Amino acid sequence: MGDFSNYGGSDEENAEIKRLNAEVDADTDNFENWEKLVRACEGLEGGLNRNSSPQALATLRATYDRFLLKFPLLFGYWKKYADLEFNISGPESAEMVYERGCASITNSVDLWTEYCSFKMETTHTPHLVRELFERGATHVGLDFLAHPFWDKYLEYEERQEAQDKIVAILNRVIRIPMHQYARYFERLRTLAQTRPLLELVSADALARYRAEVEAENAPYGIQKSEPEIERDIRAKIDAQLYTVFQQTQAETTKRWTFESEIKRPYFHITELEHAQLANWRKYLDFEESEGNFGRIVFLYERCLVTCALYDEFWFRYARWMSAQEGKEEEVRNIYLRATTLYVPVSRPGIRLQYAYFEEMSGRIDVARDIHAAILDKLPDCVEAIVSWANLQRRQSGLDAAIDIYKAQIDSPTVDIFTKAALVTEWAYLLWKVKGSSEEARACFSKNVQWYSDSRHFWQKWLEFELGQPTNAELEEQHGARIKDIIQMIRSKSRLSPAVKQELCQVYLNYLQDRGGKKAMKEFLALDRELYGPQSISVITKAKLGGKENGVAMGELDEPTRQKAEARFYSFYQLHMDPDPNAQGPASFN
Repeated sequence: MGDFSNYGGSDEENAEIKRLNAEVDADTDNFENWEKLVRACEGLEGGLNRNSSPQALATLRATYDRFLLKFPLLFGYWKKYADLEFNISGPESAEMVYERGCASITNSVDLWTEYCSFKMETTHTPHLVRELFERGATHVGLDFLAHPFWDKYLEYEERQEAQDKIVAILNRVIRIPMHQYARYFERLRTLAQTRPLLELVSADALARYRAEVEAENAPYGIQKSEPEIERDIRAKIDAQLYTVFQQTQAETTKRWTFESEIKRPYFHITELEHAQLANWRKYLDFEESEGNFGRIVFLYERCLVTCALYDEFWFRYARWMSAQEGKEEEVRNIYLRATTLYVPVSRPGIRLQYAYFEEMSGRIDVARDIHAAILDKLPDCVEAIVSWANLQRRQSGLDAAIDIYKAQIDSPTVDIFTKAALVTEWAYLLWKVKGSSEEARACFSKNVQWYSDSRHFWQKWLEFELGQPTNAELEEQHGARIKDIIQMIRSKSRLSPAVKQELCQVYLNYLQDRGGKKAMKEFLALDRELYGPQSISVITKAKLGGKENGVAMGELDEPTRQKAEARFYSFYQLHMDPDPNAQGPASFN
C-alpha cells in the first residue's frame, strides 16, 4: 500500500476516493459527486462483503452515513445500505439501518414495506413482526398509494393463517381513501359470508343488529331459527360494509384529481415543474377545507418529501400548525427539520422565522443562537444582522442593538458594503427609536468617507433627510442639507452614472415638490447635467465612457460595482404569491 491505504483499497482505488471526497467537501450540494463517491466505496476491493477489510467497511459506512445525513429522504439508498449491512454483518445491523431510515423518512411506503418484508423473513416471533407492521401503519397507512404496504401486511397474516387478523386489517383498510380501495372491499365482503360474526363487528354492534332483526320479526309473530337470524344479521353487516364502501369511494373520488397530477411522489434534488407545486397547493387547500387534522398532517408530510427543497411549503406547514391549539412542539419540530436538514442556509428566511418563533416562546437564547448560526455561514447577510439587532433591542434595549451593529462593523469578515448598510440601520435606530435626528445625522456624516461608494448608504441618507419634519422657516436649511448630499454623491462617489442619475432624481423631485422661488434654476441645471446630450452633460459623457469632472469613470471593477450598487431586501419584501400560470421548472429560490 502507498499513501492512500487509509481507505482500505488499492492505491488507485484510494486515490480515487480521496479525490471524490475532496470534490464532495468542496460542494456538498452536488448530488452527482456524492453518487460517484458512494459507488466508488461500494466497489472497494472488488465489491464489499463480510470478508472485506475493516478499513474498507469503515469507509463504506462513513460515506453512507454522511450521504444519508445530507440527503435523508432517498429511500432507495436506505434500502441499499440495509442490504449491504445484511450481507456484511447480518440482520441486526440491517435492522439498525432500517430503523434510521424509517426515522428519517417516516412516511415512505416503499421503505416501510421493505423493512416489514425484511422483518418477516428474519424474525420468527409473530408479535414482533406485527408490532413493526402497526408502527408502519401509523406512518404510511393513510397514503393514497399505501396498497403495497397493506398487501404485505395481509400476506404475513396469510402465512400465519390468521384469518381473524386478515378480517381486522381489511376492516381498517376499506375506510381509507386510496388507489385500490375496491379490491379490499371485495375481499372483505367475500370473507364476511363465512367468518364468525364477532370478527366482523364488535359485540355491541352485533347485539344491536340482533335486536333489530328480532324487532323486525316481532310484529308478525315470527320466530326465526338461529341460522335465519344469523343470515339476516350478515345481510345487515353486508349493507353496512357497502355503505362504508360508498363513503370511501366518495372520499377517494374527491382526491383522485389531485393524486393523478402528482408526477413525482418521492424526493429528488432536481427541480419540480411549476404545475406540480400548484397541484400540491390546491391539494393542501382541499384537505384543509375537509378539516380532518390527521389527514391534513399526513398530506403535509407527503408534500414535504416531494417538495422538501421548496421553503414555501415549510412556511405553510408551520403557519398552519401554529393555528392549531396546543401544537407548539409540533411547530418547533417543523422549523427544526426545515432548518437543519432541508432548506439551505443561503435562503435564511425560514431560519429567521424560527428565531421569531423561539423568541415568542420565551427561548431568547435559542433565538440569538439561530441568528449567530446564520451569520457563521453568511457573515454578510444584512437581513440576519438587522434581525439580530432588533431582537436585542426588543429584549435588552437600544444599546444592546447598537452593540450588535458595532461588533459586525468592526468584524474583519464582514464586507465593506454590508457595513455601509449596517451604518444606515444604526442611524435609523438613533432616529426612529431614540428620537435623535442629530445623532442619526452625525452617524451618516462621520461615516461618509468610508462608505461613499455604497448606493444603499446614499439612498438611506437621502430618505432620512427627506423624512425630517419641516416648516416654512426650516425648509431652506432642509433643502441645503439634501443639496449637500447630492453634491457629495456627484463628487465623492464612484458609483456608475446610471445610479447617480437615479439618486439625483430624488433631488429633482424635491425641487419640484418643495423648492422655493428659485428652485427651477437649480432644477434645470441639474436636469441638464443628468440628462443632456454628451456635449454638455458630464453624466451622459461618463455613461458613454468619457470622464466626469476630468476623472476617468468606472474605477470600480465589475464585482465590486455590483456589491456597491446592490439593494438589500428582507424576506417579506421579496415575497410574491405564486403565479398560477407559471410553466416549466420551478426554482428553489
